[in-house]
Amino acid sequence: MSSSRIISSDNHVIEPADLWTSRGESKFLDVAPRVERFEDGDWWVCDGRKVIDVSSGGAAVGARFDAPETQTMNARIEDVRPGGYIPEEHVKDMDSDGVDTSIIYPTTGLVLYGVPATELVDSFMRTYNDWVGEFCGAVPKRLKGIAVLNVDNVQTAVGELERCAKMGFAGVMIPTSPPAGRSYDRPEYEPLWAAAQAHEMPISLHVGCERMTEGAGVMDVRGANFIVNVDHFVRTSIGNIIYSGVFERYPKLYVGSVEHEISWALHFLNRLDFCYTQLTTELRGEYRFKGDALPSDFFRSNVFLGFQEDAAGIEMRHRIGIDTIMWGADYPHLESTFPRSQEILSEILVDCSEEEKAKITGGNAARVYNLN
Repeated sequence: MSSSRIISSDNHVIEPADLWTSRGESKFLDVAPRVERFEDGDWWVCDGRKVIDVSSGGAAVGARFDAPETQTMNARIEDVRPGGYIPEEHVKDMDSDGVDTSIIYPTTGLVLYGVPATELVDSFMRTYNDWVGEFCGAVPKRLKGIAVLNVDNVQTAVGELERCAKMGFAGVMIPTSPPAGRSYDRPEYEPLWAAAQAHEMPISLHVGCERMTEGAGVMDVRGANFIVNVDHFVRTSIGNIIYSGVFERYPKLYVGSVEHEISWALHFLNRLDFCYTQLTTELRGEYRFKGDALPSDFFRSNVFLGFQEDAAGIEMRHRIGIDTIMWGADYPHLESTFPRSQEILSEILVDCSEEEKAKITGGNAARVYNLN
């Protein structure tokens, strides 16, 4: 492995069971996310509906390597690894896994985008941001938080971005798929792009964060086929952002795909340019870039891609763009590379030069998140 600084661009916290019931707004107490015990294990429940099971995040990290038979779908909240919710323990696990800095995302907070009511989502996300700001503030040189934003009301999202920038967050995340009928190529998002650039806050599109505003309740756990094809959502959003000229107007803005792996990017880049240059009838009246610029140019200058174990993507790194790629451990989730991150990275990056290894394992993340 490279001797350079190792940054996990995708680590997670496991929110305390009483986070929203003890710290949230009192008027939402009856519907606030909480942990409840069922025959099939402990689940986070929001407004009377199951949102995510405890087994999926934090209760079986590392088991897939040494003891896969111990993985259970009936985990209890007390089974969660302490590093998920205690910052000092998180850092101890980073040390044992050879990680210098963690970019921190939520767990339960990811699926709150499936709560239909705007007012609830805004409130729940403010509560989370306050807590994770304290979590990262306990070891600020090692832990860098990503704030969660709801984009139902863009001005509200801008206000929360500005608040979290002042609190020292490294970036923000927005729904990977926005509300129905409000794709990211619409002018209403201009204030958000402008604020993110002004405050140097990269924007993440994390796996599993679709804004499901229609229907009766929160997002269901949707099985293996959903996971296999989940990059559909991030491709659609990044394509809308690129094709509408967002990066031409905001050249210092970064938008990233987090935990979708990276192999899909080569085909996506080819299609971006082919459609732009060849399918002119499909693009009649749409945005045209200045000069000879191509969509792939903006992808490689303004988009970042997080991966975990995508060896095929690394083989295609030069065609995808070496400066776009950053590694993440996904600690402490079930599929995390912890505690074998160094071993896995050594295998996946075996054909990379030392300069390439340094960029992928830390340099690109340090640049995007201003960690230098």
